[in-house]
Amino acid sequence: MKTAVDLYAIEMVKKMRKERDYSQEALSYALGFDGSFISQFENGKATYNIEHLNNIAKVLKCSPRIFLPEEAI
Repeated sequence: MKTAVDLYAIEMVKKMRKERDYSQEALSYALGFDGSFISQFENGKATYNIEHLNNIAKVLKCSPRIFLPEEAI
């Protein structure tokens, strides 16, 4: 079961991915994974860990903090 923080991170990665004009497949490849990597998270089959979020931030050129809520939820 996904926590509120998990869901927030998934939605923020999706939002930033779209703002930076990356498809799920393109971001997956940029991270060094097969084309379905990001879809596993966005479809609820997996949960990001801190290392995933840090690597995504590198690719999307943003702070990994953007993927976590400002206030505890």
